[in-house]
Amino acid sequence: MAYIRLNKHYIHQHYLALGIIEVFTLVLAAWLAVRLPSVLSGESLFAGIDVGFLVPALIFSVVLSCCTLAMGVYISLVREGYASMVLRTIVSFFLLGSLSLYIVDLITSGNLFDSALLFWGVLFATLMVFLIRALFISFVDLANLQRRILVYGAGQQASELLNRIASQPSRLGVTVVGCVPAGSEPVEVDPQLLLRPESSWLALARKHDVHEIVMAPDERRRDKGTGMPVQELLDCKVSGIPTTDLLSFEERELNAIDVDSLKPSWLLFSDGFRVSRRHAWAKRLFDVAVSGVFLALLWPAMLLTALAVKLDSKGPALYSQLRVGLNGRVFRIYKFRSMRTDAEVAGKAVWAKENDNRVTRVGAFIRNTRLDELPQLYNVLAGHMSFVGPRPERPEFVEDLKQQIPFYDVRHKVKPGLMGWAQLKYPYGASVEDAKNKLKYDLYYAKNHGFLMDLQILVQTVEIVLLGKGVR
Repeated sequence: MAYIRLNKHYIHQHYLALGIIEVFTLVLAAWLAVRLPSVLSGESLFAGIDVGFLVPALIFSVVLSCCTLAMGVYISLVREGYASMVLRTIVSFFLLGSLSLYIVDLITSGNLFDSALLFWGVLFATLMVFLIRALFISFVDLANLQRRILVYGAGQQASELLNRIASQPSRLGVTVVGCVPAGSEPVEVDPQLLLRPESSWLALARKHDVHEIVMAPDERRRDKGTGMPVQELLDCKVSGIPTTDLLSFEERELNAIDVDSLKPSWLLFSDGFRVSRRHAWAKRLFDVAVSGVFLALLWPAMLLTALAVKLDSKGPALYSQLRVGLNGRVFRIYKFRSMRTDAEVAGKAVWAKENDNRVTRVGAFIRNTRLDELPQLYNVLAGHMSFVGPRPERPEFVEDLKQQIPFYDVRHKVKPGLMGWAQLKYPYGASVEDAKNKLKYDLYYAKNHGFLMDLQILVQTVEIVLLGKGVR
């Protein structure tokens, strides 16, 4: 089974074919949208076809296709099912796609797309791709599109990997076919998953239709003459069955970097952590533009929030705290006050708790709706924070966490943000263990962040705000 790699994700060859078909479908949707007014006035659908229309139609198709990829629509079809794909498609076409088409039209002086194409084209495109994907599912067994992996190792690391996969089966496009014990390590996985090569690793991999071998032994050094089967694994690799280390596999499939398995050498030699002046300027421009738009739209809500906080309890409407930012620099963050003024009488930093009794009535509402975070738009405009990035933590907590969690300071190598990858993937952190789990996602963001990832986080944060996830 053939795959292509796109943005650190593997896409099956069937998806490549589906994507090509959809590109032409989107061109057809654009043509139907432009011809609709003439058809309604009595003309034939095929009358007056203008070849010059192909340029805006192709741009329309490319823009919506890019939005589809940015929202992970194809991946979600396998990992999350048809319903999730529908939701992602609606967001990618009607929100991200329409906005992108409008911006492209502005750049071209408003002469590229007409109003019929911007409205009816997106509507027709949505309905047509839903039909095509429904046909795709009826002809292609989605279970066959999942990557079948064989794990080398059956000890603690392998067991923890299987638990992480089992904890979110609907989010992963992988199936574990079995585990091969490494040397004399104690077996900690389900005995029913144990496999042993009868003649060779290649024969075993072909017998179980393995697409990839994941290396998860507890000990990689030679053990009393029994070491890693390098030659066997090399035979598999040259036969088209790649071998992947545990960290790289989890980064790709779980979108996280496991802190417990992390070694400095992996951080040094793996790709990512790229920083350039051009990217920094582009990110800063994005931050200023988005923050300016939000301020222009939300200032009435901010005014009402400040008034509600003042009327609900004694004290100032705004609340400030010191937080740790880029390269460990400390800055002052601003929020609407959601707790009583005596929340930290002793002056000692305290983790927020679930159903915290220090939260006021208005405070509970603005925390659930994220309205308390709106003053941080000033921090973004001032350059202390980015719109997207790891959430900044208090200096008192940072000093403690750096002592207890390895590589914690790496998250400070990117500018903190108003919203982050960890907030999408993990609930509110209120302990050292929570901070450790969130660090997995902060490290992933620090390593792989870019414009498309920032845009994805921005769009998906809408779900967090609407459903009140991860709030305490």
